[in-house]
Amino acid sequence: MLKDITLGQYFPGNSLAHKLDPRTKILLTVVYIVMLFCAKSFVSYGVVALLLITGVKVSGVAPRALVRGLKPILFIICFTAVLNLFYTPGEILVSFWIFKITKEGIFTAFFMVLRITMLIMGTFLLTYTTSPIALTDGLETLLGPLKKIKVPVHELAMIMSIALRMIPTLIEETDKIMSAQRARGADFESGSLMQRAKALVPILVPLFISAFRRADELAVAMECRCYHGGEGRTKLHVLHYQTRDYLVFLVYIGVLFGVLVLAHFGL
Repeated sequence: MLKDITLGQYFPGNSLAHKLDPRTKILLTVVYIVMLFCAKSFVSYGVVALLLITGVKVSGVAPRALVRGLKPILFIICFTAVLNLFYTPGEILVSFWIFKITKEGIFTAFFMVLRITMLIMGTFLLTYTTSPIALTDGLETLLGPLKKIKVPVHELAMIMSIALRMIPTLIEETDKIMSAQRARGADFESGSLMQRAKALVPILVPLFISAFRRADELAVAMECRCYHGGEGRTKLHVLHYQTRDYLVFLVYIGVLFGVLVLAHFGL
């Protein structure tokens, strides 16, 4: 299960998706999310799905990597589907005990599962094609106007970058600790819920110790490099929008407009 958590991973490449400005990709992700919440029918969801498939094809990222990233949240997806299936009012199709399955509930559950799945895949595609450093620079630049009201934009972007970079490291560390505990006879898969929770203690304690040690080493390394926040800092690579950024952004805006028109007419 731990190996299925792909959040924060970056797959280097030379595709159009990799070459886009990180600010463009962040804005495209926001537009994509707006599309998903505006979609209301099979036609509009089909348009957004086609856009997602095109993005995956252009990026060169293996589809199985996106599907694998869904496994850790599979329970949440199923739980959301069940709630919408049984608790959406409408025309009753099946009724038993306190549960009622309605026609509207089936459509709502299906669209909700589709929305969550496509949302996760779209946001994962952003991190798969954008390095944490580029993502940090893009986010800091986009939030730059907030500096005028004393918002620590650089520090917030740095925190996000460090968090994304540490996720794969902590997952790998957790896997090593679990393997070591299994070699000592630990069992994490059998027993009651309470027994499984107690079995996690030998994992959490060394994991927290390792995380704090890494955080301390990182803080020392940043101090040794005279890091004192974003005040007065310059950039080695200055971001510049190119023609491809404007063209791709216009395509996304056009698709968003199309989805809004379809939603207006109930399609």
